[in-house]
Amino acid sequence: MAGTAPESSRALPQSTAKPRHFLKDVIFHGKFQLLKSLSPEENTQSRQGLYFQDGERRVDYILTYHVKKPSTARSRRRSSRLTDNALTRSLRRGRGPPPKEDPEIGTQEHRVDYHEDDKRFRRDEFENNLREMGLELEKDEDTKTPGVGYVKIHAPWHVLCREAEFMKLKMPTKKVYEVKKGSDLMEKINTFISKVTEPLHPNVEETRIHNVKHLSYPFSREKQHLFDLSDKDSFFDSKTRSSIVFEVLKRTKCTKAKYSMGITSLLGNGVYTAAYPLHDGDIDGENTDPNDRKLLYEEWASYSVFYKYQPIGLIRKYFGEKIGLYFAWLGVYTQMLIPASVVGVIVFLYGCATVDDDIPSMEICDPRNNITMCPLCDRVCSYWKLNTACGTARASHLFDNPATVFFSIFMALWAAMFMEHWKRRQMRLNYKWDLTGFEEEEDHPRAEYEFRVMQKSLQKEQKTHKTEKEKLTCRDRFPAYMTNIVMMLLMIGVTFAIVFGVILYRISTKAALHMSSNPTTRSNVRLTVKTTAAIINLVVILILDEVYGAVARWLTVLEVPKTDKSFEERLIFKTFILKFVNAFTPIIYIAFFRGRLVGHPGSYLYVFESYRMEECAHGGCLMELCIQLSITMLGKQLIQNNLFEIGIPKLKKLIRYIKSKRSSFQEEEREKKLQRYETDHFLEPFAGLTPEYMEMIIQFGFVTLFVASFPLAPLFALLNNIIEIRLDAKKFVTELRRPVAARAKDIGIWYNILRGIGKVAVIVNAFVISFTSDFIPRLVYQYMYSPDGSMHGFVNHTLSYFNVSHFQERTQPNQPLHLGYRVEICRYKDYREPPWSQTPYEISKEFWAVLAARLAFVIVFQNVVMLMSDIVDWLIPDIPKDISLQIHKEKILMVELFMKEEQGKLQVLESMTPRGSKDACNNRSPMPRPRSTPQAHTNSND
Repeated sequence: MAGTAPESSRALPQSTAKPRHFLKDVIFHGKFQLLKSLSPEENTQSRQGLYFQDGERRVDYILTYHVKKPSTARSRRRSSRLTDNALTRSLRRGRGPPPKEDPEIGTQEHRVDYHEDDKRFRRDEFENNLREMGLELEKDEDTKTPGVGYVKIHAPWHVLCREAEFMKLKMPTKKVYEVKKGSDLMEKINTFISKVTEPLHPNVEETRIHNVKHLSYPFSREKQHLFDLSDKDSFFDSKTRSSIVFEVLKRTKCTKAKYSMGITSLLGNGVYTAAYPLHDGDIDGENTDPNDRKLLYEEWASYSVFYKYQPIGLIRKYFGEKIGLYFAWLGVYTQMLIPASVVGVIVFLYGCATVDDDIPSMEICDPRNNITMCPLCDRVCSYWKLNTACGTARASHLFDNPATVFFSIFMALWAAMFMEHWKRRQMRLNYKWDLTGFEEEEDHPRAEYEFRVMQKSLQKEQKTHKTEKEKLTCRDRFPAYMTNIVMMLLMIGVTFAIVFGVILYRISTKAALHMSSNPTTRSNVRLTVKTTAAIINLVVILILDEVYGAVARWLTVLEVPKTDKSFEERLIFKTFILKFVNAFTPIIYIAFFRGRLVGHPGSYLYVFESYRMEECAHGGCLMELCIQLSITMLGKQLIQNNLFEIGIPKLKKLIRYIKSKRSSFQEEEREKKLQRYETDHFLEPFAGLTPEYMEMIIQFGFVTLFVASFPLAPLFALLNNIIEIRLDAKKFVTELRRPVAARAKDIGIWYNILRGIGKVAVIVNAFVISFTSDFIPRLVYQYMYSPDGSMHGFVNHTLSYFNVSHFQERTQPNQPLHLGYRVEICRYKDYREPPWSQTPYEISKEFWAVLAARLAFVIVFQNVVMLMSDIVDWLIPDIPKDISLQIHKEKILMVELFMKEEQGKLQVLESMTPRGSKDACNNRSPMPRPRSTPQAHTNSND
């Protein structure tokens, strides 16, 4: 039954299909009403929406379209129009005039009817072409979702076989072989580890160790005897069936519009409103049948199993290789965060344990050191005591200590280890999923590309009167490229402008709070300004992330890429650049520019002639960098990655329910159970993996780029990812329509982005340690200027002197006696000559010594760490040894299998050849022809 189309689903002959369209619709709807009149006890599976009305043919794909319920008079007019075959044909060709309506019908309604008829005829042509391709269709317009019609598509066996051969799908053969895990010792170790970690494995079939594997081979109709076809219904699983149907939908032409090719252009033109494969079934309920979706919900998408490994094989089986690789990568990344988090916590605890022994912070906190500091702003700020910065200095030591250097080196090696571990894991999955020989072929052109090519062809045809096949060149795309460059620079400029605006906010707010009469407000000025500015930055980053995502998509559409793969790669590149700049520009400013463009007392640098550039706290900018980084990272993860991912899909689902006017249904209609394809229609469409990857890539940047200033970043990333995995899982299983399964052997352009971030992280951390922290100045003082080789006197060494009589006009403090005595000399953090020297306030020789040491550290750190990373890369092979042996073994077994088959065929041919004809065998090719003899072909199909 699965391979035979009913009379209602078969395409009429080409010569009679279009003239008999109305009659065919009558027959179809008559049979449809007859099938609907079956008793409720019959065809239970078909009532669930997973099967056709006959209860045997499975629904592999769904197309939805808008159904307009006409009034009685308009229905009669449309019925009479459809019986006019000549007018119907002219409408199908798109050249006939619009039908004449009654004079009282408005032009707007007239235009709407014409467009609806045009879409309907396009659907009719496309569906007839699908039937000619061998697919079987069934329509359902009498549903509980008003205004929506459904086309159910089923691919019979011969179509599945044909398309599987075209797509070169590797399928398991009857031949099985033993999979050797390695040496006996390694097998014992793996068995022991498997037993110990058994509670962490999900309760699915794939987690059990299998010692045998089926030999896989690209499916061929000529070699069906190699495959186990005892159960044809389950040979191609639902994921494979839907991907095959989608390939046919993309390839099938609709010639009503010359540029239309496949379902993508029809969706873009509104001919169909949606296209999606069905989920396997429900995930809850008393009478829910066991299915892969329910199993994924219980063993993967539930927060109660957060401690378990992911069922990657089942994810791949249900969603396809591309999505399976994403979750496998996310799992590897999360596992690798565990050692990074442990080391980061140890580094943080080391800072906590040694804070009381840190000599510089003890000197700052010592009240006996009567050091008077220069004002932090003009006029409203007064002189202050150094010991008031005690809390900041002690907090800075938590993140600015010798262990920070070790942690930066560790994280650079960790990034290299992570990339190597992922490559090995990826190769194992490629072998397990039979993707070792898979090569991506060029995809079908996008609908927008074909439309532009058609426009170019028509313009050239009008000028030269010659019909030639055109393509878009760089010259055609030049305006789009220029627009891209200008808009990208403009968006980056907007980011810089906003960062500059936040700088002005900090400067002005600091001055305003210093004027406050509340002593508590004045004492907490720095903390208040830092925190509020970081929160403002976070809000701006979240808003601009959404804006930049839309701008990147618009710019990519302007370029008109030819294929979906090219479109995705260009979109990823633009989105990453904009979001990376958006997230990290405020952090880069604090790390490398703040406090270095200040000037010195008596010669400060001003913005707009009134705003003095801000300085770092005496403990350095590292503490402020830590605050900015932690608020941005935690805010993005909690608000953008988690709250938005939960709330937005639910909100969109609610809006679709409201639009469908389900609230106006009667109570008994509400209680009726929706069909599977109706339920899936209300789910959120799958928008690709780019947003999922992007948020993890930005997080990877937070973990690696500035980890020297925030050792707890890996821990917060780990906690977020534990939730993120289950959140994404629940979204994919319950909130989204089932994506079309896509094959992929790697994570694509994302791997190159990760490698780039890892390389840049080494350089950034070298500069953070060298220029942002006090690590290098402390080493220089200890080994060059300290009288006893200790850190005693370091604070005094880093402070320069200033004569308050040298202040510029109208920059002196309004309250010079704020400390209770008259100040003549104040101190500020810099390496400059004192006012009594021959070159007052000029850069001192200590500055040049420290700068030379900083640059030397950057060079040594960068080269040593990159060399160590390259050594790690070289020591760890990309392909595990056991996998390379198994791949080689598969090739040998495949050769043996075909040699035995060839020998059997030769023996059959020799037995059929007369004994006297010796040259007959010699003249035959030793290898089989692509198509065998009729007898052999018949046997192969048995």
